Amino acid sequence: MKKKSELRYIQGKFVPKNVNKYKGNPNQIFFRSLWEYHLFRWLDGSSDVEEWGSETVVIPYFNPLDKKIHRYFVDIYAKIRDKDGVIRKYLVEVKPYKETIRPKDVRMVPKYITNMSKWKAAEEFAKKNGMRFILLTEKELYGK
Repeated sequence: MKKKSELRYIQGKFVPKNVNKYKGNPNQIFFRSLWEYHLFRWLDGSSDVEEWGSETVVIPYFNPLDKKIHRYFVDIYAKIRDKDGVIRKYLVEVKPYKETIRPKDVRMVPKYITNMSKWKAAEEFAKKNGMRFILLTEKELYGK
């Protein structure tokens, strides 16, 4: 039996039940963690979700470490009817909370800097395109 901390690293192919809601190739949906899998199931099954996609939005970003432009494949794009009845578009990144704060281990700082660069570009892209960028961690997903 796998430890609970290892479960988020489960990867696989996701098969949607509501193919018409998926924007992209529904035969090529891959989850890269159990957290993504749970979110995909909710997106696919919720009547509040009008459309969604996984890694369908690509945003260029500048990485200050190598001073080059790279491509950021945002985890999820979703068009959702919120509780107030307004339909909004979201870009969603799913990450462990520990990757959202500056690490104490100096070896992890480059990954943190890269993530901050990606998320800054995603926020700017979302704002320009009438969307919202949100970062979901285990705290938001599971209240931990």
